[in-house]
Amino acid sequence: MKVILLENVRKVGSIGEIIDVKRGYARNFLISKKKALFASKENIKEVEQIKQELSKKDQDRKKEAKEINEKIQNKEYEIKKLSTENKELYGSVKPTEISKVLEINHQVKINPSLIQPSKEIKSLGSFDVLINLHPEVQTQIVIKTTAQEED
Repeated sequence: MKVILLENVRKVGSIGEIIDVKRGYARNFLISKKKALFASKENIKEVEQIKQELSKKDQDRKKEAKEINEKIQNKEYEIKKLSTENKELYGSVKPTEISKVLEINHQVKINPSLIQPSKEIKSLGSFDVLINLHPEVQTQIVIKTTAQEED
């Protein structure tokens, strides 16, 4: 199925590009998230007209992503969780918790779907976490889990 991209999508293409993707990917992800339009003649003309505007929006997002990157890059954040005697956590640290920690420390809102721990955080220790701020801007932080003292 041919679609026109309305924003840069990693490993897929850039703004205004007409690409051929599988029908399900186009309908369920690209079009539903307003990242693309069906490649009809009318839509192609429309996208050509708004291409500069879309490019400007994308540049603004990229600039914002770089600013967030400067604030949080390579920093370490501590999360206290209840744990067992053999250093296993009761439950794991989820991207939503990491998002809340970043919001509390830096007043930065990051969608939990953009946060990718290198492996599941289920024990005490330090873990690398990749954050996709923009298709062209990624940053790395460290989450350190420590034992929460029981009352």
